[in-house]
Amino acid sequence: MTAEHQIPNAPAQRPPAPDRTSPSPQGRGQRRKHPAEPSGSRRRRPRSRKKLFLAATAAVIVLAVAAGGAVYLRLSGNINTFDDKGLSHHRPQETPGDAQNILLIGSDSRSGDNAKLGGGKDPVGRSDTTILLHVYADHRHAVGVSIPRDSLVDIPPCLLPDGTWSQTRTNAMFNSAFTLGSTAAGNPACTQNTVEALTGLRVDHTVVVNFAGFAAMTEAVGGVPVCLPKDIHQKDLNPNRPTQGNLVYHKGEQKVSGKAALDYVRLRHGIGDGSDIGRTKRQQAFISSLIGQVKKEGFSPTTLLPLANAATKSLTVDPGLGSAGKLLSFAMSLKNIDLADIQFLTVPWQYSGARIALVHPDADNLWTTLKEDRTLDGKPTGQHTKQKEASPAPTVSTVSGASITVAVYNGTTTRGLAARAADLLRAQQFTVSGTATASTQNHTTTVIEYGNNLRKQAQNLATLFPHAELQPIPGNQINLITGQDYANTPTTTSPAPVAPAELPSTVTAQARPANRSICSDLSYG
Repeated sequence: MTAEHQIPNAPAQRPPAPDRTSPSPQGRGQRRKHPAEPSGSRRRRPRSRKKLFLAATAAVIVLAVAAGGAVYLRLSGNINTFDDKGLSHHRPQETPGDAQNILLIGSDSRSGDNAKLGGGKDPVGRSDTTILLHVYADHRHAVGVSIPRDSLVDIPPCLLPDGTWSQTRTNAMFNSAFTLGSTAAGNPACTQNTVEALTGLRVDHTVVVNFAGFAAMTEAVGGVPVCLPKDIHQKDLNPNRPTQGNLVYHKGEQKVSGKAALDYVRLRHGIGDGSDIGRTKRQQAFISSLIGQVKKEGFSPTTLLPLANAATKSLTVDPGLGSAGKLLSFAMSLKNIDLADIQFLTVPWQYSGARIALVHPDADNLWTTLKEDRTLDGKPTGQHTKQKEASPAPTVSTVSGASITVAVYNGTTTRGLAARAADLLRAQQFTVSGTATASTQNHTTTVIEYGNNLRKQAQNLATLFPHAELQPIPGNQINLITGQDYANTPTTTSPAPVAPAELPSTVTAQARPANRSICSDLSYG
């Protein structure tokens, strides 16, 4: 579809953003001078990755000690915030209980000091690393889900620098959301809108970290232990070189910091299949090692103050984290998570030509698992106390929603109605791409909107909502807007809420706990 359909009566500049993915085509310290590229060599545009979770966890914890007096004020002055006016008006429901969803973004803008580290002259902020970190309600477990930069997704309307809103982009590369508007700061709100539409999870906070800040943080902790399965030469960093060049990293364990650390997390060629997917595994190992290094160094002022200063200088955050005090509060919420209870994985994917297609329903089940605050093995953490409303029994017991994706909106003022309808759909094997509040909440009758060639699927959905009105719309999606008629439906005979489908072992087996050996499982392919 070329433009996202707007929920009836929604402001023209902010249509709803149902989440739907189009399956379509993808030595110690290292403080010596890092081997430089020849000044005239042409480099392939480097891509940064997971330099962000560290900013949201290890570096931020520093503020618990360092935030005081003049230092506290200086740290607050370092922090940049982005304008939240660009966030969608059609967002998923708030995260239940004490759980949190944190969006972590790595920016590879070449502006300012970043140009010295990243090479190139393009000042436009780009996002080549994105992790959605789910902190469980017990604040003792966390899961970081990597979203590949080449994933083909739908990008909902986003606010541009001139004050207008973009049209929905379908079958677009995920990282293009951050570049909308072509500014050095990037467009964090647009990436957040895209992730919320993709996952159906509400993002509570967003953190962006840049090249210079990442390099400074690795130096502040005295380097980060890493491991490589083979020797790495300059040509592996820049495949356009005519010769192998100097040895950059030796095979096995070593420490890296500064530019050497940055080059490590951007390393793509010469290991595995040379893809971003392969690089992701090494970056997840790097983040885990960094967290462990911070814990090892301890919390002495000589360690904490440089790290806190580097971390805050590197961050652009949402207004909810826009001061040292707010970051401190967030950091304290993470302090009890052990390395063994932090896991990383990549959203279920498969190659689709040169791009990445997300695998359904595995990806949907992963998002649902996190939304239900369940661990990857399906177990509740025991702290999620907010209960969902029971869903009504299906009108037709033989309804099957297999292979049908629906975005659900609450068109009334009855709280929890979208969640209730979503539970009903999942119980009938429908895939729910997300839940949100409709732009207007005065719908007396439930509405089912359906895109091109989707009437049959919409009629199938309508068997669960016998009074619903079917309305054709442009595009390739189905929207369910619950009305007062559904709110008045009795729920006394409803089945219990359905737990998310069990994640297959192909998904759970790739999860990497942060305490795993740094030499283990370092690449794909």
